[in-house]
Amino acid sequence: MPLYISLMKLTEQGIKDMKNFAKRFEASTAYLKQLGAKIIAFYATMGEYDYVAIAEGPTDEVAMQFLLTLGAGGNVRTTTMKAFTLEELTKIVEKLL
Repeated sequence: MPLYISLMKLTEQGIKDMKNFAKRFEASTAYLKQLGAKIIAFYATMGEYDYVAIAEGPTDEVAMQFLLTLGAGGNVRTTTMKAFTLEELTKIVEKLL
């Protein structure tokens, strides 16, 4: 399945509602599961971004649906990158002319 790396920044609303973080996280992961996707790793970070998540999902459209839903909640803003494993990159490189 495609991999996605999301860098997240809390909004002012997200900071004010930190007491409910665990509840929001649980709801988000349940929604991901409904979409056929899952979080592989999640980290709270210090610096420019507040969280980093690595997830996998069946399609780019599913990833976009989840990210739009997450953003509409108003607690975080995301920057997401599609990621390729070393094995996937090797196969791509082998096809170069």
